[in-house]
Formats: sequence, structure tokens, C-alpha cells
Amino acid sequence: MDWLFDQARNVATVTTKQVMYENLPVLSVVHYEDDDSWAFTCGTTNESDDLMLVSMEQVVDTDPTLSSIADLPPGWSAYRESVNHKWVRSIDE
Repeated sequence: MDWLFDQARNVATVTTKQVMYENLPVLSVVHYEDDDSWAFTCGTTNESDDLMLVSMEQVVDTDPTLSSIADLPPGWSAYRESVNHKWVRSIDE
């Protein structure tokens, strides 16, 4: 599969333990404007203890549909209600 993100596969990204260990879907994506980094979270927790750093490839491997938001510009976020819903994109303010 082609890599469509603006960061390399091995670049660190933020996700949650729930995504990586409990197979919860990624429902929230942030492409940060200040450093061009990404976050892929499940939306079920705001606890810092639940956050972890992994490679972007590890997260995308858990859900290949994430490639559909690879063109999300820095300074934007995307949300979806479930993996069966379309992404809703918005500019961060």
C-alpha cells in the first residue's frame, strides 16, 4: 500500500492504549500546525496515562481507512462517529 501521509512511516505519533491494546477504533485525528505532528485517538479518554507514542505506521496498520484522511492539512482535525461513518473535517481555531 502506498504511504500517503506527509510524515514518514516511522515518525512518532500520539495514540491511546485503547487503540493499540483494546482495538478501539480511531475516531479523532489531529494534524498539528505547530510541528506537523499527528494524533490518532479513540475519543474515549482524556487521561494522560492512556496516551502513548507509536510509529504512524503502527496506527495506520490497525485501521487502513485512516489513509483516507492522509491529506488532512496541518491545523485541521477530523472526527467520525464510528468506522462506518465518514470523516468530518474542521480547521482548528
